[in-house]
Amino acid sequence: MLNDLSSGNGFPQRRSFLKSGIGLAGLAAADLIARDSQQVANAGTFANGLHLPARAKRVIFLFMHGGPSHVDTFDYKPELEKQDGKPLPFDKPRIQFAKTGNLLKSPWAFRRYGQSGAWVSDLFPSVGRHADDITFIKSMHGSNEAHGGAMLKVHTGSDTFVRPSMGAWISYGLGSENANLPSFITINPTLGHGGIRNFGSAFLPPIHQATRIGSTRAAMKNAGIENLQPADASSTVLQGMQLELMRELDRSNAISQHVDSEIAARMQSFELAFRMQAETPALMDLGNETASTLALYGIDDGPTDNYGRQCLLARRLSESGVRFVQVTHNYWDQHSELKQKHTELAGEVDRPIAGLLTDLKQRGLLEDTLVIWGAEFGRTPTAQGNDGRDHNPHAFTYWMAGGGTKRGFSYGSSDDFGFYAAQDKVHVHDFHATVLHLLGIDHERLTYRYGGRDFRLTDVEGRVIKDIIA
Repeated sequence: MLNDLSSGNGFPQRRSFLKSGIGLAGLAAADLIARDSQQVANAGTFANGLHLPARAKRVIFLFMHGGPSHVDTFDYKPELEKQDGKPLPFDKPRIQFAKTGNLLKSPWAFRRYGQSGAWVSDLFPSVGRHADDITFIKSMHGSNEAHGGAMLKVHTGSDTFVRPSMGAWISYGLGSENANLPSFITINPTLGHGGIRNFGSAFLPPIHQATRIGSTRAAMKNAGIENLQPADASSTVLQGMQLELMRELDRSNAISQHVDSEIAARMQSFELAFRMQAETPALMDLGNETASTLALYGIDDGPTDNYGRQCLLARRLSESGVRFVQVTHNYWDQHSELKQKHTELAGEVDRPIAGLLTDLKQRGLLEDTLVIWGAEFGRTPTAQGNDGRDHNPHAFTYWMAGGGTKRGFSYGSSDDFGFYAAQDKVHVHDFHATVLHLLGIDHERLTYRYGGRDFRLTDVEGRVIKDIIA
């Protein structure tokens, strides 16, 4: 019977069968094959086992889409306050996203926190209380003034070419600790400014692209659960039969090696989706968390509820074996209304982020979980209008906690006003190299051969920032 589906090389009949298949598995197979027939699941060059002793097992990336102002959050500039309203005393970049005027001091006060004495603005008092667990990198810089290019640079290492995302590279290198869950999940990602390329796998096998939960500022209550649960027990049995039938088709049809490897990679995705139905709905149900844990994240408490749910879900996913979880918050792009909007946005995330750090630490997970906070760029110390700042890829701040990084430490600096990275500069490639290093991966050896050459996340650049490693 199965062989009757094929004639010649067997492929046209099998494609027709998959297109007419009943249920999720059959439709997904047809769609993926038609959409991307050139993407082949080649064998990677990453050797089994780690290159280096791993300090972190997993990553939670708290991504602030739009670009929070570093000079209003974690990079205190007293000289900016002194020179408020005066012209910048040196040249602005030759290429700027928009025209800016004179210097604009921060509307927020900065205070010292912890034994480290780290300066943190009043936008982030809850995070500030964790300063002694954090390494601040104050000399980050990139290469693109526009959101789309800068987003791609941070996520994929390239602002001009389609490349695998950082999460996909980590998935490819390490895989998942849980066979029933993806190794890479992105929660409420933006679908603009590079869109799915920011969490895609590009030429890596498709199993390494992110599984998406929600999008943009979608409400997180019950997000995605209804799409993961089969309608009833009989549909679960039917899906299992469909998967087994496609496996048998792969074994029984003599088709080209190109298509074999392509479909094999997609079969992994279908099988993972099938297994996820058993585990993921319970994992996403926060109802079994204690009232004190929910309160820690600010859940069911107005503006902190949505991002609190995202952060708590990130902890649950990481704890269950997901290697890379990205938790996106939108939209920190204040060309105007800086004081009002940054106050509002920080009020949504400050308590949940602090709750995540507290929760991870209490559970003993912070030691081997690398938490990263950052965006695609920072903002100018010079003003747009009376109450705004422009994009600034020339200097911005990231911070890391746990996962083998130093505690209560600050690395690098921008100039006196925060316009350019000045001391111990950290390029995006250096950031990527350091994240991989903390996970036990040599960024120069994590490669994938495609189109006749070996590719890597850091391209031909990148150095590990060893001074931030504990």
